[in-house]
Amino acid sequence: MRHPLLATVGLLLSLTASAIALAAEVPTLRIADQKGNMRAQLEAADALRDLPYRIEWAEFPAAAPLAEALNAGAVDAGIIGDAPLLFALAAGAQVKAIAVDKSDPYGTAIIARQGSPLKAAQDLKGKRIATGKGSIGHFITLKALASAGLTAKDVELRFLTPADAKMALANGSVDAWATWEPYTALAETADHAKVVVNGRGLWAGNSYLAATDAALADPARRAALQDYLQRLADAQRWAYRNLDSYSASLARIIGFPEDAARLQFERRKLHWLPLDAETLAQQQATADFYHASGLIPEPLDVTPTFDRSFTLNSQQAALETDRNVK
Repeated sequence: MRHPLLATVGLLLSLTASAIALAAEVPTLRIADQKGNMRAQLEAADALRDLPYRIEWAEFPAAAPLAEALNAGAVDAGIIGDAPLLFALAAGAQVKAIAVDKSDPYGTAIIARQGSPLKAAQDLKGKRIATGKGSIGHFITLKALASAGLTAKDVELRFLTPADAKMALANGSVDAWATWEPYTALAETADHAKVVVNGRGLWAGNSYLAATDAALADPARRAALQDYLQRLADAQRWAYRNLDSYSASLARIIGFPEDAARLQFERRKLHWLPLDAETLAQQQATADFYHASGLIPEPLDVTPTFDRSFTLNSQQAALETDRNVK
């Protein structure tokens, strides 16, 4: 007869081995975020409860280093604007867009100091403009110049990080800064900067959840990404219904004043949607513009860079209806 103590030890060892095996089967998603963009919504909405996978977060100040991390395979997925995604794809990054976050593009803008004589795109001729190379700010700059019959040769572009660009604008070493939210809202509320050119009519307002081909080829991580996307869409809907609570949470995570955090989120009117033909056409138009501007050397067909198999439940359509009514 087996000794009771040995039987108990054997049972404990068996349970421990089972737990270790179960933990080993839980996939991990390495998620790249920009200024708490996704994490803040998920945490505020308590949408990370009972995850069937683990998340490892990586925070980036801008899209360019995030795109590099995706290209290097250091992360599995991340949120990225349409223009930086195109640069990454043109450079050979093995990534695909799996969903689009639509927004009002007002806050993707060219801003100037309070009291600046700059009032419109045509006033930018001969001026020094700070932005990130390949960023959505870079794109807005080129589109704004084109709208006024100007080109990049008519201005002096200075490629800087958001922190350096903010400082350059403050000390007068540049005349304008082409940036995006939440930096636009922060500059307006904290520094009383003014919007010279806003993104409406210049940019489609599309950002993407992009994932590496390696993550998409792994069934476990692919399933995790589908679940993550739905949680993200639900959390964003919750955030708009609970603006006060969410703005406070976002401000803590990104280290911005609450008024700036709220302003940028409220006016963007974000909503996640599955990829569709219209979004693909908008992305192709952006790619064609970059090629015509000489920033992408070869024509880029964006169709293979979209994975349209990811879905969102029907509640998302109701969200769009609610927001249009408001």
